[in-house]
Amino acid sequence: MSAPAGPGLPGVDVPDARGRTGLERAGRELSGNPGVVVREVEVLASAWHVLRRTTLDYRHRDGRWEVQQRETYDRGDGATVLLHDTARRTVLLTRQFRYPAYVNGHPDGLLVETAAGLVEGEDPAAAARRETAEELGVEVGELEHVFSLWTSPGSVTERVHCYAAPYTPQRRTGAGGGLAEEGEDIEVLELDVDEALAAVRDGRIADAKTVLLLQWSVLHGPFAPGARAGESARAR
Repeated sequence: MSAPAGPGLPGVDVPDARGRTGLERAGRELSGNPGVVVREVEVLASAWHVLRRTTLDYRHRDGRWEVQQRETYDRGDGATVLLHDTARRTVLLTRQFRYPAYVNGHPDGLLVETAAGLVEGEDPAAAARRETAEELGVEVGELEHVFSLWTSPGSVTERVHCYAAPYTPQRRTGAGGGLAEEGEDIEVLELDVDEALAAVRDGRIADAKTVLLLQWSVLHGPFAPGARAGESARAR
């Protein structure tokens, strides 16, 4: 059973800032791995996303059971899109300030990334379309699901659903830049794909999802040798 929370703990027995309760129940219903038994779940923080400490019994491969504790940060899943124009060999990216990167050694915290955001109770593809419109000012047509990845599975529950989509200058129907009411201040960057790959090599692009999607684009995607013809025509 979960640890006694005490009266009035936000996210447990009273709503937190986002109206949630019962956050201490996460993981208790899991049954897919008989070598893991969840014993206790504590909510450490729920101001926006949720930080939990879970106590569990874990069975090692030699059959030995051990009590372990894990802290997990749950911010929901994410969706991201690499926009590409094969006719002009360009990609459309964003640049914005990321404090966690800044505090952990990035020179100015301004990261170049694919458009991305949280999946907010919707299909991941719908989230990808929404973020592309908000951040890049592009209404995308066909979306290609590339892969879904856990980017930091040791502590963060988030899975990022990665897509790609063609675009042309005509599809840029807005300025992009994100939502001012959410504090977003996003610069739209159009780069030659070879320039973007050079930026990966020298560290100017250091965001994991962006690096993976750019590499996919030239190995197996729209910029790969022998990539399917007519891609740019479908973007119109």
